[in-house]
Amino acid sequence: MADVLSTKYFFYEEVPVPEHLNKMLINNEKPIFAVKTYRDVAVFTDKRILIADRQGLTGKKIEYCTIPYKSIITYSIETAGTFDLDAEIKLNLAGGYKVELKFMKNKHMAELLFKVYDIITEYMFA
Repeated sequence: MADVLSTKYFFYEEVPVPEHLNKMLINNEKPIFAVKTYRDVAVFTDKRILIADRQGLTGKKIEYCTIPYKSIITYSIETAGTFDLDAEIKLNLAGGYKVELKFMKNKHMAELLFKVYDIITEYMFA
């Protein structure tokens, strides 16, 4: 099991869904959009958040983390202030796990932050 107890993932910008993550989707699962992370990509589908986290010097080792929307108990959003470098969405998951989705400051940060928030809100209650 991935060590997601109080884990942080950094998001930068929207990107196309990469083939290696497209192959991991199950039947009837639809990718909605993907976001560039520090070393790989996170895909938001209609069922879950799928995060690929490359590790090591070469990045050949990849940890895949799945966060089903149904496992999200509560969540909050924190927008960036004038001098902040990021904004974040904090997820509290079943089992006491906490995940922070941090959005690095750029011209599309607020748009991406609320797009992710809207997706979580829509599919958490589906």
